[in-house]
Amino acid sequence: MDNLEKQLICPICLEMFTKPVVILPCQHNLCRKCANDVFQAANPYLPTRSGSLTSGGRFRCPSCRHEVVLDRHGVYGLQRNLLVENIIDMFKQESSSSGPTQERKEETPMCDVHEDEKINIYCVTHAVPTCSMCKVFGAHKDCEVAPLGTVYETKRENARRQKTKVCEKFDHLYSVLEEKKRQMSQKVTAEQEEKVNYIQGLTKNYGDHLEESCKIVERGIQTMEETEMALFLQNVRDLLKKIEDASSTAHLDKVERGYEKMDHYKVDFRRERKALSNLNFIPDDDDENEEGGDGEAGEGARTVSGGAAVSAPPAQPNAPQQINPSLSPTRSTPST
Repeated sequence: MDNLEKQLICPICLEMFTKPVVILPCQHNLCRKCANDVFQAANPYLPTRSGSLTSGGRFRCPSCRHEVVLDRHGVYGLQRNLLVENIIDMFKQESSSSGPTQERKEETPMCDVHEDEKINIYCVTHAVPTCSMCKVFGAHKDCEVAPLGTVYETKRENARRQKTKVCEKFDHLYSVLEEKKRQMSQKVTAEQEEKVNYIQGLTKNYGDHLEESCKIVERGIQTMEETEMALFLQNVRDLLKKIEDASSTAHLDKVERGYEKMDHYKVDFRRERKALSNLNFIPDDDDENEEGGDGEAGEGARTVSGGAAVSAPPAQPNAPQQINPSLSPTRSTPST
């Protein structure tokens, strides 16, 4: 039952799915309310009605980061997962019928010092839950306390907010990588297109030259069949000059061997991969150093609530190693 319950936990609210449950195109499930909250956070400028977005937009699945594109109905256009809803109902019925006493005991832990007292308050000074007797007569009588439910809701909200900020950091990193990928691919494509266009033009020039040579050969065959000596001698000199010109390709460009290769575009991401593998949260001790910096947290690291932040790699990785080739094709010097 515990394994089944873990499968029924919403990745946003970290509680059992609340009906209605919607299924995303990537096959992950969310409470519709949680999906709407994520959708609104990702599309803050879209028009709303009664707290829900009424037009299309997009957001990333919190489980797999797959981009979800919604139509004009927003999250209400997503399909409900009735199977998961039925499983939740069956799980709740089974849990209530199999062990209500044990469940009640787990939900109401007792104080270790005052065994008859339930833990119902939270000691803010020592950051531990405790009972009312400990506050009145025990070790926490001089401490600051708060209602257990209030502290629970606050910490759960902080965790949700922190998770959202971490996801935003990774989304920004994804966008940087996607833009870099687009720029580098564009460089390769640009040179490829220029080389293809040059080869196509060269092919056309050689084709025209071959066609002209064929015409001259045909004319030569016709001249050889001429029986009138005077007429033959009159045309043969001009014909020989044209045959000599047609047999020469010195005026045409020539491509060196290996011109089609693109091996000069090389990358080595081993250092970057290692840096990404070392991404982690900033320790609390580094908060003051971060606040005393130049404030450019977008490029380095920014401390978020709870003293945790996504850290950039300690050593700035090298840019992708590229050899920028000359985009002009290599051609041999025409011989005269």
